[in-house]
Amino acid sequence: MIVITGASDGLGLQLAKLYKEAGDKVVNVSRTKSEFADFDVLCDLKNVSEIKLAAKKISEMDENLDAIVNCAGVMSIQKLGEIDDDVLDSVLSVNIKSQILLISELIEKIKRDKSDIVNVASTVGTKGYADQAVYGASKWAVRGFSANLQTEFKDLPNRVISFCPGGFESKIFEKATGEKLQDFSQWMKPENLAKFMKQILDLPKNMEVSEVIINRKATV
Repeated sequence: MIVITGASDGLGLQLAKLYKEAGDKVVNVSRTKSEFADFDVLCDLKNVSEIKLAAKKISEMDENLDAIVNCAGVMSIQKLGEIDDDVLDSVLSVNIKSQILLISELIEKIKRDKSDIVNVASTVGTKGYADQAVYGASKWAVRGFSANLQTEFKDLPNRVISFCPGGFESKIFEKATGEKLQDFSQWMKPENLAKFMKQILDLPKNMEVSEVIINRKATV
């Protein structure tokens, strides 16, 4: 089975669809049910006790955990001097704290099942952007967490992949700003990113794509 946080929308939803079509069991961890999940673990990823309960439910599942994909994320766009403490806590809690806690709570099952881990970061975590100090810091932290996990698992069969996509069609910007983007013609498609991620996970276990950075490229 594959566990995907945030499989109810965006990239996570498209990845769940691919694995469902391939006949794999999909477990969604988010506040909202996923149409492609075999099992929904409803969880507020800002809530520590709910994360621990979600991990307990997953640990008790008999199926082998092939991979866990930390896909859930939220965005913020705030100027320096206007950063809101509640937004700061929310972004860091969902984007990095939930990943760390979920992996930590599941570590015994991850080691026993030789599970792969994919942490979805962003190209925002590879360079700086104006008005994105909070969001950028959270995505840099995700890359750092992945690097640490690669060290932790270096002598084990588990693979850890840092997946850093650029801008793709999703509702993350709208949720952060309240503004709905009308033109996604130059943005990547989440279904294409999902296919790429699955291709990486389908590689032989002795091949680890430690980090992949996918930039948007303008088309004529």
